[in-house]
Amino acid sequence: MWNTPTPEQLATIPRLYETEHIPMKDKIVHFHFFIGGCDWFVVEFDGVDTFFGFAILHGDLRNAEWGYASLNELKSIKAKGYLEIDCDFYWKPRPAWQVELICKAQGWPFTTMNNSQKGENQWHTLPN
Repeated sequence: MWNTPTPEQLATIPRLYETEHIPMKDKIVHFHFFIGGCDWFVVEFDGVDTFFGFAILHGDLRNAEWGYASLNELKSIKAKGYLEIDCDFYWKPRPAWQVELICKAQGWPFTTMNNSQKGENQWHTLPN
């Protein structure tokens, strides 16, 4: 895995079931892992190996879902024998409703902040 999160970084993620009371849209996505057309967005961690989050495999938004993933399994994946999953080094934690791919897969409207609008929300309809 490229840019493997440090134990200190992983410790910042809420533990499994800690955010159960928070609506899915409002859960904070702490990490984004990706390779090719696959994305994993992490919202909870058990402190050992198991993430809870949103997964989109092979760009298939219709079958994307909330569920569990193993950090060790993500680390072990090598596409074509050498391509590894990457942890998005530039990712900033944000609510799920601010992640375009999650919004598109869940059928939620996607909101972006436009600096020219002085902080006003701009709503966009994404193509299917």
